[in-house]
Amino acid sequence: MRKLLALAILLAIVVLPAAAQRRAINPDSTVTTKHQVTIKGQRVPYTATTGTQPVWGEDGKTIAGLFYTYYERSDVKNRDARPLVISFNGGPGSASVWMHIAYTGPRLLNIDEEGYPVQPYGFRENPESILDIADIVFVNPVNTGYSRMAEGVDKDKMKEKFFGVQADVKYLAEWINTFVTRKSRWASPKYLIGESYGTTRVSGLALELQNTQWMYLNGVILVSPTELGIARSGPVDAALRLPYFAATAWYHNKLPQDLQQKDLTDMLPEVEEFTVNELIPAIAKGGFLEEAKKKEIAGKMARYAGISEQSILQHNLDVPTNFFWKELLRQEGYTVGRLDSRYKGIDRQVAGVRPDFNAELTSWLHSFTPAINMYLRDELKYKTDVKYNMFGPVRPWDNSNDNTGENLRQAMAQNPYLHVMFQAGYYDGATDYFNAKYSMWQLDPSGRLRDRLSYKGYRSGHMMYLRQEDLVSANEDIRAFIRSSLPKKGQPAMY
Repeated sequence: MRKLLALAILLAIVVLPAAAQRRAINPDSTVTTKHQVTIKGQRVPYTATTGTQPVWGEDGKTIAGLFYTYYERSDVKNRDARPLVISFNGGPGSASVWMHIAYTGPRLLNIDEEGYPVQPYGFRENPESILDIADIVFVNPVNTGYSRMAEGVDKDKMKEKFFGVQADVKYLAEWINTFVTRKSRWASPKYLIGESYGTTRVSGLALELQNTQWMYLNGVILVSPTELGIARSGPVDAALRLPYFAATAWYHNKLPQDLQQKDLTDMLPEVEEFTVNELIPAIAKGGFLEEAKKKEIAGKMARYAGISEQSILQHNLDVPTNFFWKELLRQEGYTVGRLDSRYKGIDRQVAGVRPDFNAELTSWLHSFTPAINMYLRDELKYKTDVKYNMFGPVRPWDNSNDNTGENLRQAMAQNPYLHVMFQAGYYDGATDYFNAKYSMWQLDPSGRLRDRLSYKGYRSGHMMYLRQEDLVSANEDIRAFIRSSLPKKGQPAMY
């Protein structure tokens, strides 16, 4: 009996501590390390602070902890004049990993010059990082990266606090206020950058920060923007895809010789003009479009899209993107990628109306996931057993009341300092470049703000920066945008 009692006590000593350990994140923590990076030939010293900062409920209790990584150049004497860039990715359930270690941050994952994975996995210095001219914080919303709801909260009830267009903007604005206060950055010129759904997020935040936090921005950068709540249903929605189809067909050498021999950006204006002036009116007539005219329009679409006139007619001039991704290279046995149509996939069968998988996304996860886990743990010294969510559980997501484009317009109208830049890849089929242009055109119907709106296109896809040539030019465009949107000393914010 005594032996059994001693064994039970021993098991309790060994097992209970292990059982008491929980795989959880402290919602308020920091780890700071010192580093250097060479940018444009200049050695830039910086500190990296990675950790969590709380989200508080209305009763002042912690309801979540958001994981972030903050890079601050350490040889700057006047921090008040130093721009601060606040960076979000999309999804809406995506971590901030993509722009963090492939675009603007001081470290770059190992990929080839076109963005494909290479082994061994890892990371290196990013000589194109914007850290030379601005400090950067990469923010992970709830359930992305290491961000989690707090222990003890009712997670089902808390979903409405986090998972929706309006909820997302509201709690993140509060979080940004706390971050700026803790880091003493109220005097700094401030910029938001968002990618994909992150553009919805930062467009809404621009007005929310002004209206509820009394924080005014100098710039918003929209990378591969969503529709921003700007309506484009029916004929407009159907027609706007064609320039993207043409760009992808040009890349894969599927256009007629006279178009194929032109450079991409010399060829696309012809397609864009046809789309606006002929295709939208034709689709608007629906079944009452004369058969001869319908055939003429379908012939032109086939010429620009690289797929057959018959298949276009079978879709009544409204060709779904899923079908295009399956059809363009069907005879060669490949599909093309959704987020970057330079990538090819192989399906179970050639037949069908949509690809089995997104060829580009599997490729990206291949290289990004090992790199971010290695980087945060080994170089930034943030050690945890919690899984880093590349994509986290945020569904169902409440998309109602998405007026973020109008929110951004209001913020610009109310703040004469605020400038906006669109960045888009020609081969992005999810948030395509011509829809980005359309959003910019429709953002301000009055045209009174157009001198503060700019657009840049790149010869790659959704994450244009994965291509080495575009990594260089896109970061240079951000530098130029920041410099041009900083007011001259003493220049008032007035019309």
